[in-house]
Amino acid sequence: TPLPKLQLAIICLIRITDPLLSTQMWPYINQFILSLRVTKEPSQAGFYSGLSDSVFGFTQFLATYHWSKLSSAVGRKPVILIGTVGVALSTVYLGVSTSLTELLISRSIGGVFGGTASVVQSVVGDLSDDSNQAAAFPIYALAWPIGSITGPFIGGVLSNPAEKYGSFFQNSVFSRHPYFLPCLASGLLTLLCALLAYFYLKESFRKLPVEDISDEVSLNECDTSLKQLFSIPIIRSLAISVFSLNVNAGAFDFIFLLVCYSPIERGGLSLSSSTIGLALSASGIVYVALQLFIMPVMLKRVEATALYTITIASWPVVFATLPLINIVARRGFAIETGEMDSSMRIILWAGVAFVLVLSRIGYEAYSLSLILTKTNTSDPALLAVSNGLVSCANSLARIVGPVLGSFIFSISDQYHLFGGYFWAMFMVCSCLWTCKLSRDVAHHSRSS
Repeated sequence: TPLPKLQLAIICLIRITDPLLSTQMWPYINQFILSLRVTKEPSQAGFYSGLSDSVFGFTQFLATYHWSKLSSAVGRKPVILIGTVGVALSTVYLGVSTSLTELLISRSIGGVFGGTASVVQSVVGDLSDDSNQAAAFPIYALAWPIGSITGPFIGGVLSNPAEKYGSFFQNSVFSRHPYFLPCLASGLLTLLCALLAYFYLKESFRKLPVEDISDEVSLNECDTSLKQLFSIPIIRSLAISVFSLNVNAGAFDFIFLLVCYSPIERGGLSLSSSTIGLALSASGIVYVALQLFIMPVMLKRVEATALYTITIASWPVVFATLPLINIVARRGFAIETGEMDSSMRIILWAGVAFVLVLSRIGYEAYSLSLILTKTNTSDPALLAVSNGLVSCANSLARIVGPVLGSFIFSISDQYHLFGGYFWAMFMVCSCLWTCKLSRDVAHHSRSS
């Protein structure tokens, strides 16, 4: 079946705003925390930046399922528009925060409106069927890496403009609020996407006739509870697996930033915010290549459940490799000169590239979970609440993952547990458990 290209393009633009708004903070969030004078320790700054992301995840978790049910009552479009505008305005507010309290409030508001992300995913399910989902979902999944490329670039280039770009930004709101410009730029881009959706996005939700609804999804969409959804084995397995997957991914996002930002002697790599932003943007390009050239081909040849298991299996290797990069940095770094040996620098960047590429393969598991949710639900009404449940699991993971990652990194450094690498051992064990959960999904899933 031909895909409605314009509608899919608009939904992809809306989806791009989610990672754009989240990742634009990554290059500067630790410096932002330090500028608020919450703490003077870089390793402790990671805890508070993780807390801000967890607050976002908590409020998103509370709102997601309700947005999903509302979309089955009033339609997908109005819910998506409200959510997109709300997240954009909360990001602009973030840029003018002058205390940790204001920062957390802005993230809380963003989480409430960010709960509409599950409704965006449901639109892709509405627009596709079994004949074209192998093309639709990889195209939709491209939105995340594109946003992940654009976000860190905006954050790295536009943060602290008064210091970087001179007199034009000095003695202005941008000098008083050095991180307002990237928040404003990303917020305006998001509002532009909302405007396009207002004029060109069509309502996609259509109720199926009763005779077309299969047994496992015959629950009335208005009465479907979380308990009833959990009674469906594949939905339950997917939700638990996605939760575990995104705890690991969320922990990685913050542990990687902390490793890059921390001094070499404290287990890090001593990289600048602009270097971190460029590295993350480059890894997003790799993710785009995976979505464009590899995933559509693989989905036509390999079961989605098999690919789901394979991509999740990359995560233990990611966490096991990170300490090795720091060991390379320690051996190549000369304290007397403050410089790193050129050969060791090449090995270090090869290790960073390996970790980022392999993590992007691991991120593919989430887009595969969307395909598996669509494959195992045939009623659009239940698809919305099923996506809502899986997104709730994702949001709950966003609460746990960043705090877990920053906490275990902090205590590993503070108490020098296992040479300061306790966080790596812990996360490898967590990832191995997630690999086991992925096999449960394969056991319950239909063929894709």
